[in-house]
Amino acid sequence: MKRITMILAALAVVLGGSALWYSTQSNGAGPNLAAAMAEDAATVDTSGVLEMRLGNPDAAVTVVEYASFTCPHCKNFHDNVFGDLKANYIDTGKINFIYREVYFDRFGLWAGMVARCGGAVRYFGISDIIYDTQSEWTAGGDPALVAENLRKIGKTAGLTDDQLDVCLNDGEKAQALVATFQKNAEADGVNSTPSFFVNGEAYSNMNYADFSKLLDEKLAQ
Repeated sequence: MKRITMILAALAVVLGGSALWYSTQSNGAGPNLAAAMAEDAATVDTSGVLEMRLGNPDAAVTVVEYASFTCPHCKNFHDNVFGDLKANYIDTGKINFIYREVYFDRFGLWAGMVARCGGAVRYFGISDIIYDTQSEWTAGGDPALVAENLRKIGKTAGLTDDQLDVCLNDGEKAQALVATFQKNAEADGVNSTPSFFVNGEAYSNMNYADFSKLLDEKLAQ
């Protein structure tokens, strides 16, 4: 699993100007992760960052998932666990489900920007496509190609080029998303993805059988 602490530690290097891996190339493919991370979270207005949620907000059990769109373990959870979790616990109103994005790299940030470009209504549908095609849109690691691949995903979901241009060049939103990620991850002590909190208790990645057993126990309390 990828470690949250790695990207937070890299912040010092980014501020020193030597971590070019995090810098967006000059062709404007997407928001600059280095600039977003360089801003002190306390000075960034995060009030406009919506908490992405599904299910029943008044449910007795709340599940929070921390995940990255570029994390293979997160894709595995999406492919093999999330569908059953959604059908049996989220769609039935048994739980309140909150999804929180984690950014290990600029590609994950760009993916989050595209997913949010369609608003809360389209967010999880676009997220499904991003996870389903993770190996395709990240292939090669070329920033310009990755950005173009994400734009194609957005257009598949019904977004226009103009909408995507606005979303991918919204520096203030990028800073707010990264600041929110840093604040939440540090507050909850998240150090890997996917990570889960069920009614405030931390859990690592698990299969559906174990997740279902845990939720049933919580619901019975």
